[in-house]
Amino acid sequence: MTLISLILALALEQLRPLGNRNRVWLLFTRYANQLERNLNAGAERHGVLAWFAAIAPVLLLSLLLFYSLKAASPVLALALNVLVLYLTMGFRHFSSAYSEISQALAEGRDLDARIALANWTGQPTAELSVGEISRLAIEQGILDSYRHVFGTMFWFAVLPGPSGALLYRLGSMLNQKWGNRSGEEDPFGLFASRMAAWLDWIPVRLTAAAFAVMGDFEDAIYCWRSQARAWGNYANGILLASAAGALGVKLGDPLRQDYSLKYRPELGLGDDADSSHLKSAVGLVWRSALLWLAVTLLISLASRMG
Repeated sequence: MTLISLILALALEQLRPLGNRNRVWLLFTRYANQLERNLNAGAERHGVLAWFAAIAPVLLLSLLLFYSLKAASPVLALALNVLVLYLTMGFRHFSSAYSEISQALAEGRDLDARIALANWTGQPTAELSVGEISRLAIEQGILDSYRHVFGTMFWFAVLPGPSGALLYRLGSMLNQKWGNRSGEEDPFGLFASRMAAWLDWIPVRLTAAAFAVMGDFEDAIYCWRSQARAWGNYANGILLASAAGALGVKLGDPLRQDYSLKYRPELGLGDDADSSHLKSAVGLVWRSALLWLAVTLLISLASRMG
């Protein structure tokens, strides 16, 4: 059921993409905002309580519904899995912006590419060169592919029913709201940040390994081991360094933003990034996703034979 659910959800998402700002996630965002207003009294334990209050009811309800439907008909349980995966994962959450930037660069419309990249990443892009646009787009695409595809796939496969996909997606959303507050010392978001790091620990490394297998293996492993820790966020560094090595392209490096030079360590080996590498990055992500599906199939067959 796991493999079929993943394939059907990915196919449905390609046919009818669902944006990030759909009503389901807007409803959960309002609920999280309400919890923060009512529970944030400046202590870490309040953040722990709010995190469980936000996620536990959803997980319990999903498990209750899953097992109830499974008892009635496995097809209904499969439909629930597909629906939850459709809401929580998918390439089209980010690929439209990525495709828009790639096409604009290929047609020489640098200004349009800068505007699309700024809308996607929320970063200033007016001073970026074509190479810098390409680098930043590849980096954002790799990170978004992990958040919206690989992380969700892993936890869906590990936990029963749709609970794993919900746990990962909701945990990521709470970390973005409460844990990633740049420049703020707010104990309320510490637990959300720790839980997100814990949920990412295994799938980040498996995703990086998939990039290595489906690209230049030796360079990917070398960049992972030697360059990832220099990145500010180690988990992101693992993903970006391994992807850069697998693609044979240089990522990271300083960017010209806000009339200053923003320092970033170098990641990867080989050529400087340009618009041609954008398609290579998409190919790497798709091959890695297919590898994960193949491994899921083998595990399912082995468990059935056992």
